[in-house]
Amino acid sequence: MRYELYYWTGIQGRGEFVRLALEDAGAAYADVAREEGDGIIMPFLRGERPGAQPYAPPFLRAGRQVIAQTANILAFLGPRHGLVPASAASQVYALQLQLTIADVVAEAHDTHHPIATDLYYEDQRPEARKRAASFCKERIPKYLGYFEQVLERNDGRHALGRRHSYVDLSLFQLMAGLDYAFPRTMKGLRRRTTHLRALSERVADRPNIAAYLASPRRVAFNEDGIFRHYPELEPRIFRTRQ
Repeated sequence: MRYELYYWTGIQGRGEFVRLALEDAGAAYADVAREEGDGIIMPFLRGERPGAQPYAPPFLRAGRQVIAQTANILAFLGPRHGLVPASAASQVYALQLQLTIADVVAEAHDTHHPIATDLYYEDQRPEARKRAASFCKERIPKYLGYFEQVLERNDGRHALGRRHSYVDLSLFQLMAGLDYAFPRTMKGLRRRTTHLRALSERVADRPNIAAYLASPRRVAFNEDGIFRHYPELEPRIFRTRQ
């Protein structure tokens, strides 16, 4: 099956979690908006195309099916491409972990848009500083501490089971995004995220992922996406609770 992925052009965003799964699996897919422009997304959002109506991208068209929401798309792709263990319990756990990753991503977004998404960052800069300070000092250590424990409780190398999964790919993307947006904070957490760091390196070395990361299909992080680097939002002196 050849998939069609719909996501905004010019940014990685939430669509990147889906791209990584498709690329790792070697699945045939078209990144439709990149080929035809963002306007092709809108008829789906207005309910003018067949299939389930998505609220927002990313969404994936697989034959006649339209599947929206990043975690839902990955839960659909995982069993079809060997990116999740076969047991029902493992697949439920994988979705649980992916939804937790989605929580972190949402909080990362809200560091630069804490009041409203329809306002520019410049219109909410004082609130953004307060939100980002809390995110760096409290939330990032808490979330990454949880995922570090998930790896430790498993085999130390994978999020679940004894094999690679879409959750591992998503943890790689989460770490890459946080490294870009909050480099000082992430440097301060290096000794406390050794399993996550090692996992990220292993994912980056996977042949299909390495080829993708070196290709023009991998759009660079930028200040239009979810993970944005505004130096004024990151505390200059980073301390975490022990």
